[in-house]
This record gives sequence, C-alpha cells and structure tokens, in this order.
Amino acid sequence: LLIFDQELNPSQIRSITDYTDLRVIDRTQLILDIFAHRALSREGKLQVEMAQLKYMLPRLSSRDDALSRLTGGIGARGPGETKLEIDKRRINDRLARLTKELKKVSKERYRRRSRRRKKDLPVLSLVGYTNAGKSTLLNTLTESDIVAEDKLFATLDPTSRRLRFPRDMEVVITDTVGFIKNLPADLLQSFKATLEELEEADLLVHVVDLSNPCFREQMKVVDDLLQDLDLAAIPCLKLFNKSDQVMNDKMLLADVAKEGIVVSALNIETLAPFLEKAQALMGKILQK
Repeated sequence: LLIFDQELNPSQIRSITDYTDLRVIDRTQLILDIFAHRALSREGKLQVEMAQLKYMLPRLSSRDDALSRLTGGIGARGPGETKLEIDKRRINDRLARLTKELKKVSKERYRRRSRRRKKDLPVLSLVGYTNAGKSTLLNTLTESDIVAEDKLFATLDPTSRRLRFPRDMEVVITDTVGFIKNLPADLLQSFKATLEELEEADLLVHVVDLSNPCFREQMKVVDDLLQDLDLAAIPCLKLFNKSDQVMNDKMLLADVAKEGIVVSALNIETLAPFLEKAQALMGKILQK
C-alpha cells in the first residue's frame, strides 16, 4: 500500500500502480475513507457517498473495455454500452438521486433553524481544525456526552445544545465538522447542507489546538475556508485550547493570550473567561 499526501490524477495512480504493483491511495481518497468510516447518520453517509462517487467518476479505467463485452439487451440503444459506460451511467444516476436526497436534508435543516429562530435563541457555532477539541468543549460546557475522541474527524454530524451564560442569557451552541488543509472541493460541496449551519451563527468560536506545533498554519487554513464559505463577516472569537498540554511554555501562552482566550476544554474552571467574553460579544452583536 502506498499513500501520497497529495491528490493524484487518474493517470498518475495507474502509472504508479503498474510500476509498483501496489495499491495507491492519494490524500483525497484517504480523507474520504476516514469520512466513510466516521459517518454515522443517514445524512453523513449520503454526503460522504456523494463525494466518493464524484472522486471515483473520472478515475474509472477504460482499459478494461477491450476485455468487457458489449452489453445490449432490452432497452439498449444502438450497439449497446461498454462496461465503462454502464458504470459511468450508474454513478451519474446515483449522484442525481443523492442530490435530491441532500436537497431534502437541506430543507429540513432550514426548517429546524427557523424553529430555533422563532424561539429567539442566538446561535454560537464552534469551528476549527479537525481534532482541535470542539466536541470536548461542547461536552464540558453543556454536560453532554457526544462523541469526542483524539482522532481526525471524530465528528461529522452537526450537534446543537442549549448553553446558559453566567449572566442570564441562553444560546444554542453548535459543533460542526472539523476543517483540514487541502480539503477536497467535492467533499466541501457534498457537506454543503452541514456547513449551512454556520450561516445562521451570530458568533463563531474558532477553537485552536495550542498543543499542535503547526497551530498557526491550522488557524490560517480555517480562516481561509471561512473566507471561501463567505462566513468571514460573522464575528469570530479565537479560543486557544489544550493549554494543559503546554503549561511550561509561558512565552507561548502569553503570546496567544493577546489574540484570544486560553483554555483547556477538559477543565471547566478555565472556561469562565471565555463564557464572560462570549456573552459580552453576543450582547453587542444582538444590539446591532
């Protein structure tokens, strides 16, 4: 098995496979495989399947055409279809059905968001690089038990809970799928229904994994994706998480404290300054 940390085109995959006689997986397929393994809800599975099929379509090999029979029969047009043509048609048919299903999902999410709005509850959405600790933060703040594991993309499905701030304000807090650099465009498009949740946010909380040596690069990836998703105009609060893992680096902690709030999602006591700041920001936003 060969894994490449970049996307390969179909020709490259075939050439490397022929030369090495090994199975070749590029970055995109690896991410899709992880997503497929993590998807639990029907919605998540539909979104992952759509992304997988879009990835697969241009990579179907035509080299088997000479070996495959022409398939005619009832309903066939002209001389019939090759196996490759049949495979492509089936994938396109399935993509069309998935598109319809996901439109229904999007409408249902819109109805749920509308019901929330009727209750006049402001929305705070957690965003961040994958494995930054968003789900752990939501669990600690709301005493929930959603899946929170130390691995990539443990959360694919949006989760919403009610959160009461210290000074008599209640909001809806939402956890969404984590971002990653070079996120496949088809995957981003397939998760449109999920990412639409962010459009309803009054305040974004960008959770950063302070223990990761590349946290600055990860911050930029998230900021760039928010820009691409036309979400950059939503007020955003930086939350530097996992401070318990870098307690000895006083210079780092002092540096990032100038940019946002430093916390450990595992320790509720460290979250008090965040709750105060988030409530103050939310109050100003709602007064506009």
